Amino acid sequence: MTLHYLLFFGFFFLIELLYFKIADHFNIIDKPNARSSHTAVTIRGGGIIFSLAAISFFFIFGFQYPWFILGLVLITAISFLDDVFTLNNKVRLSIHLISVLLMFYQWGLFELDWFWIPVALIFVIGTINAYNFMDGINGITGSYSLLAIGTLLYINEYVVGFTSSEFLIVVALSLLVFNFFNFRHKAKCFAGDVGSVSIAILIVFFIGQLILKTQNFNYILLLLVYGMDAVVTIVFRLVRKENIFEAHRSHFYQFLANERKWSHLVVSGLYFMVQFLVNVLILAFIQDSYAVAVGFALLFAILFLIVRFGMEGKKRLMGG
Repeated sequence: MTLHYLLFFGFFFLIELLYFKIADHFNIIDKPNARSSHTAVTIRGGGIIFSLAAISFFFIFGFQYPWFILGLVLITAISFLDDVFTLNNKVRLSIHLISVLLMFYQWGLFELDWFWIPVALIFVIGTINAYNFMDGINGITGSYSLLAIGTLLYINEYVVGFTSSEFLIVVALSLLVFNFFNFRHKAKCFAGDVGSVSIAILIVFFIGQLILKTQNFNYILLLLVYGMDAVVTIVFRLVRKENIFEAHRSHFYQFLANERKWSHLVVSGLYFMVQFLVNVLILAFIQDSYAVAVGFALLFAILFLIVRFGMEGKKRLMGG
């Protein structure tokens, strides 16, 4: 089996290099602008490898999770086209909704009480948007996602089986390949919407499987750091009466990279390490206690706010 995974890794590496040639030929690039955290023209869409990995798993490991894979293909295709052409929002969001509903069908969510549908929609759409917003500096999406997949693999192998370990490993291999080209001071490629959206929905699919298997919602904390930055930033933007649907550079990671001039890799590593510690606490202490989980999340939020106010200042965060 190890040889199989080595072949997967080599295959994904070659596919990524081939994509670079195609992207370069068709000018699928990311040019720096006023909202960017990078300064050089870079290939966009390198994260397409995540979906290609999932499709490879589907064909080689017995056609598992067909409805989810179909939804993943649809959302990957529309996200890639959006990266290249910038599509109408209604078209893009319609495909997103179809993909999410296909994932719900794969989960068996429609067999449960109806109120789980809006709850799941909020979780899925929130996570996809958070991933999109947080994908702004070298290394952050690749490293954070690799940690999420690695933790889910550990849970699947040693805590409770809830999905295919082969699926998790194949996705992890695609993340290793992507990180090789992205987790560096001068990235060879960016994930693009196709990458951030596809890895987000993959991780949501696995976490959803885990929650449905265990009936334990505490596993949402596996995305606590991203979620906290995204939600707190939205709240501050609302306080400042900004349009939260417009592009911006208000996230804490953007402040560290752009205003404080911290290395992208240092900031990405910081987010990785904080989430790693959270994951360890989840597995070692929090487990299935909702009271402990809520208390921990509140404590984390307070500490996060203290750090942000201490580093950014009240005027920057609150406006006025």
